Amino acid sequence: MAAFQKLSGNPITDTIAQQLRHTDWQGLRFYDLIWPAFMLMTGLSLPFSYAKRSLHQTHGEILRRVLRRCVVLFLLGSLRESVKLNAPYLIELSSALQPIAIAYFAAFLLVRKTWQVQAAVGAFLLVGYGLALAPFGYARGANLVYYSDMAVLGRALPEGWGTAISTIPTIATTILGLLLGRLLMSPRPAGEKVRIVAAVGLAGVALGAALNPVVPVIQKLWTTSYGLASAGCSCLMFLFFYWVIDVRGLRRWAFPFVVIGMNAVAIYMAGSLVPLRRIIGIFTTPLAAGLGPFGALFQAVAVLAVEWLILYWMYRRKIFLTG
Repeated sequence: MAAFQKLSGNPITDTIAQQLRHTDWQGLRFYDLIWPAFMLMTGLSLPFSYAKRSLHQTHGEILRRVLRRCVVLFLLGSLRESVKLNAPYLIELSSALQPIAIAYFAAFLLVRKTWQVQAAVGAFLLVGYGLALAPFGYARGANLVYYSDMAVLGRALPEGWGTAISTIPTIATTILGLLLGRLLMSPRPAGEKVRIVAAVGLAGVALGAALNPVVPVIQKLWTTSYGLASAGCSCLMFLFFYWVIDVRGLRRWAFPFVVIGMNAVAIYMAGSLVPLRRIIGIFTTPLAAGLGPFGALFQAVAVLAVEWLILYWMYRRKIFLTG
């Protein structure tokens, strides 16, 4: 889309390209929803995987497997950020993998609890985090998240990204996913499930917007209003796919996305560890030079196509790297 914008700048491409960049500080764009969507789906998948494994494994055996997987995900996050930052970083919670590992383990500890307990823990984390941040304000470089990073890690990320304590509210989004997973596994009619997820999603967006004048929506601090609004939007996005694929039964169109989703961790890591763009550029740059203003678009599409073909090759051979 950035290449489209360069090719022909107009209100439509300008708006889409803007939505594919993070908000500088306060506000909410589509790109700001990717991380919460990861957290929501992590929690949502947990009841399904636990039910499947509990058929032939004890809780202790599943716990050990989950713990092992969380450690692997955490270390993959360390590797990715160390390569990206060109220095060894064992703890770098700005990488989505490390918060996912922590939230996944926290959600697993609640997987056998009642939905009331799960909801109460999620609400407590979100409200408690919000109350802790409020006295310090939300200015960039002058907030509790920044002070905590300086105290715990001895450093803070540029652009105001928080890490240490801002991992806490991500657990609430994962717990919401856990609750949705329980709902989908229940014997309730599909129509009722759709209405409940829609209500939860709309309520999250509405509450986040209502809080925004007092508690600003800031992804880089994962403020309570951002947690509510982003979780609500993620619910609504999930609801669209659930309704189209599971309720309406329209599945074949989603196959390209299935190929990506089955190896999401692999392609996420490959973006930092394998210089695919540079390698592909060796072959596409001469062709792009002759395409004039379409050259950048051609190169962007070529990279995307090669990435997908690699994932498709792995899919056909049943090579799934899940951590």
